[in-house]
Amino acid sequence: MYGKGILKGLSVTLKRFSETYLDDIVWWLRGKKRYYTPEGVAHRSSKNTRGIFTVQYPEEQLITPEEFRYVPFLVYDEGADGKREHRCTSCGICAKVCPPQCIWIVRTNDPNTGKPVPEPKEFYIDMDICMNCGFCAEYCPFDAIIMDHNFDIASYDRNVYNLEKLSKPASYYRQIRPLNYQKNEDERKAKEAAKAAKADASASAAAPAT
Repeated sequence: MYGKGILKGLSVTLKRFSETYLDDIVWWLRGKKRYYTPEGVAHRSSKNTRGIFTVQYPEEQLITPEEFRYVPFLVYDEGADGKREHRCTSCGICAKVCPPQCIWIVRTNDPNTGKPVPEPKEFYIDMDICMNCGFCAEYCPFDAIIMDHNFDIASYDRNVYNLEKLSKPASYYRQIRPLNYQKNEDERKAKEAAKAAKADASASAAAPAT
């Protein structure tokens, strides 16, 4: 029948339109808010939603999956005196594997000996060039660089992040990626335990027999 496709499409729109108000009434009777709350956004983003499923950005935002990646940041541990202890050793692996070559690092040198110190003096990432691939985080052997969830970085200026702007505490990493953080921590502890066991075995072998 001529026009059947148009009627079928309009019926879908009418169904969504009516179910939106029916679901709103159900949520109102339950004393819950379907809009502008994390619970409401989660429901409208699920397969069980009825009616409207759009999110009113920026007032509402979709729940970010843990493995969502956008721009990188550098992880630091907070020392006993509050000093930042960056995990980065300025090895340069992240800069080498970066496809668009948007990372550049200045290494720290000992002022007395001139030898390199395993920490960055300067660290820059051009976020306007970054393609958010995550290679830097994947190849970092020290879990020093992690992909962030923050995507609201649009500006009228060029987004070149320095060491200060890139640095975020390990507690922030644990907050946005709890499972990933725990996995990396378990791997680090296992490596440290294996290294300690190897050192003990070497010391025992080198000790003179009594």
